[in-house]
Amino acid sequence: MRRAAASMQGLVVVMVAAVGVAAQETTNVNNFFKMPAPWGWACEGGGRCVKYEAAGRPNLTTLNQCKLTCGPAGALLPLPSAATIGDSVSLFLPQSVSLKPMCLPEVCPVLQEAFEVFLDSLQRYHPEYAEGAAPWTGPWDAATQAHKLVVEVAVRGPETHLTLDTDESYDLTVATAGGTTTASVTANTFFGARHGLETLSQLVEYHETDDALMVVTTAAVTDAPAFPYRGLLVDTSRNFVTEAALRRTLDAMAASKLNTLHWHITDSHSFPLALDTLPNMAYYGAYSPRQVYTPAQVRRLVQYARVRGVRLLPELDAPAHVGNGWQWAEKEEGLGRLAVCVNQEPWQEFCVEPPCGQLNLANPAIYDVLGHIYRELIDIFAPVDIFHYGGDEVNLKCWNTTEEIVTWMTANGHGLDADAYYRQWGVFQEKARQLLQAAAGAGQGHRKEVEGVLWTSELTNPARLNTFLNSSQYIIQIWSTRQDPVIKEALTRGYRVIFSNHDAWYLDCGAGAWVGEGNNWCSPYKGWQTMYDNSPHDIALTLTGSSHPGQILGGESAMWTEQADTSTIDSKVWPRAAAVAERLWTNPATGWRDAETRFIHHRQRLVRRGVQAERIQPQWCHQNEGLCYL
Repeated sequence: MRRAAASMQGLVVVMVAAVGVAAQETTNVNNFFKMPAPWGWACEGGGRCVKYEAAGRPNLTTLNQCKLTCGPAGALLPLPSAATIGDSVSLFLPQSVSLKPMCLPEVCPVLQEAFEVFLDSLQRYHPEYAEGAAPWTGPWDAATQAHKLVVEVAVRGPETHLTLDTDESYDLTVATAGGTTTASVTANTFFGARHGLETLSQLVEYHETDDALMVVTTAAVTDAPAFPYRGLLVDTSRNFVTEAALRRTLDAMAASKLNTLHWHITDSHSFPLALDTLPNMAYYGAYSPRQVYTPAQVRRLVQYARVRGVRLLPELDAPAHVGNGWQWAEKEEGLGRLAVCVNQEPWQEFCVEPPCGQLNLANPAIYDVLGHIYRELIDIFAPVDIFHYGGDEVNLKCWNTTEEIVTWMTANGHGLDADAYYRQWGVFQEKARQLLQAAAGAGQGHRKEVEGVLWTSELTNPARLNTFLNSSQYIIQIWSTRQDPVIKEALTRGYRVIFSNHDAWYLDCGAGAWVGEGNNWCSPYKGWQTMYDNSPHDIALTLTGSSHPGQILGGESAMWTEQADTSTIDSKVWPRAAAVAERLWTNPATGWRDAETRFIHHRQRLVRRGVQAERIQPQWCHQNEGLCYL
């Protein structure tokens, strides 16, 4: 027993010694990897950052500095209209940044909020950034500690709410003298100034070896968007998306200068919007009591978006794509059924995907309910300059196999053929338009009408286009393909259009089928390259011989959520939506290859801002520009 105890004691001594050696090795390893990297980068012909071994080679920079200063636009995305960036940088600390605003009283508060967003973006450049943490530890030399970044922002006008006519242009200059870098942003509106701050944030990077921020010493940017409408659709009916995830989406949109979050908030699957005057809509329609959006949440998101240069555009899809949430009326005396074919089987006969549901044209109570919903939407999304009526994928068999509707159609002499139902659909749409304008207080001499958007559908079919719709009252959103004849007809007849052609800009394409087997309906997957090269102007030129200036408002990528929710939406949307963002902001004459290195770096930027964007290439490609080619 004593020998065993002695042996155990010896083992303990050996183990303690081993732990001591391991601790020493760990310390040595940590110190070793805090040494300067053996690599450096040089900006060479064509604006490419080339990696070299640093020993014996002067004038190399860190990777971030090379990305920041190499080429005419550095790592800016979207590409500005015109930019000149110097090749040197100044080091500074985030606490050395100050704002000097020149703005009207109604603009200054929202500008101050936008500046706080700018400061937060700079903090997030630190690789050890965490919410509430203070990673900046130094030590720094005296010049770095003393250097100031002064941000002068001059906003000429009073506008603080986005419209299709808002001037989003800006000018940005950066100059350095002594120990101060002065960045001057001038714009006609807050929204242009906000874009200028975003561009400035992309002229700043983290310096890997000095644990400080760096800003280019000189720059001149003149910039304005090619299209007034630059959007992203998010569907929150098929699967719920949390407020936090929507905020991350808005952060990424702001970083990419997208300006419209098209919120497809309801559908036949669920009605997650809690309404004060119609609480039963969410009571019957939400997936659970926790999966709802309250009016207070929506108002918070509207303000959060506005500070980031984004409008929230609400969509209440009708007369199809309604169902769950509308059943409550059947239990109310005198109301009757508001929606028919709800959850009807076999679903393939009555709708394009389960569950089915369409509004009951034979029940005039639908207009009272729509009026209530529109009034609340106008209130909680205020101010609303654009509204989306939906208006797609009506299934006539749903209506013409519903006894109540067939009886009503016959009794009123409407007929029962397809054209008869399309006429009544047109009547419904005009009543919906009038209800919305009344809810918005339009048409009374003190406010112009809210712009209305409709998806392409049988109602926008060339044979019916001018029969039921007025080109001065509706914007048509193209969700079909770039070859769809309705594009030519709509443009020729004077309609304004928004492009979302699914053969390039649908973000959900290319997944496995969610009903049956194989791939989903719009496969294959749309890579960022396909999205980048999809040009609305080129489509219009091909189909009509003209780019139709003023009629093509822009476009949006669409995230339908049959196979996405809070946990996956970041990686399904980003960074691909940023490729659409550059197409809509710059409309470049060049293709995706010229944008690749900036796009890959922008993905890194989004990740640092808290967006879980999908990886596009191995990190080796980011460090060795131009060598991942085919």
